[in-house]
Amino acid sequence: MSISAMRVVIAVFPGSNCDRDMMVAMEQLTGRRPQLVWHKETTLDPVDLIIIPGGFSFGDYLRCGALAGRSPVMDAVMDHAARGGAVLGVCNGFQVLTETGMLPGVLLRNAGLNYVCRDTRIKVAETIASPFTSGLATGSELTIPVAHNEGNYFASDDDLAKLEDNGQIAFTYVESDIHGPANPNGAARDIAGIISANGRVMGMMPHPERAMSPALGGSDGALLLSTCLEALAS
Repeated sequence: MSISAMRVVIAVFPGSNCDRDMMVAMEQLTGRRPQLVWHKETTLDPVDLIIIPGGFSFGDYLRCGALAGRSPVMDAVMDHAARGGAVLGVCNGFQVLTETGMLPGVLLRNAGLNYVCRDTRIKVAETIASPFTSGLATGSELTIPVAHNEGNYFASDDDLAKLEDNGQIAFTYVESDIHGPANPNGAARDIAGIISANGRVMGMMPHPERAMSPALGGSDGALLLSTCLEALAS
């Protein structure tokens, strides 16, 4: 299957603000506009990749991702994942995936108690077989922006050990020169993204859809997303 034939769905919640950015990024890479699905939908057509976008779903009331994680569409997303389907959560989407239990841990308030919006350098970790990282060289670094208030990844010591031992850590923060400290939010073990045990669900705090071309400050996000799509299509 070519990536132009891929069926991509982006879930949309009240308060989402990166759904359109992700839509444009997917259309740029595939030549085909993905389907935007409102959070009240209860079923999904056959799909190759579901994306939970960034933003402030439901205004972050209660806590980030908590209400979105209980939206009707998430039952269909979890069914898709249970069948081995691919799911990508970015920023608020990562928070939603932890709220549903599709990924372990939780995203807490940034250690500095400030909203962070800047470029970060992330390193590709050695992972289990996963379409999200298989096309990226282990140890390579990408420059991708973050924009969050609750990006401080936390999990129990046992869960962190399992993530490391099982190769489920996808990305870690590394030195970021003039932009600020290496770890922008205090995340445990510098975690910027993790993968499910079967390699089919990934959550990450940096926004690849905001790094799609040099005109936007860099194209490392396009590299990450395109290699993911190519792996899923193969």
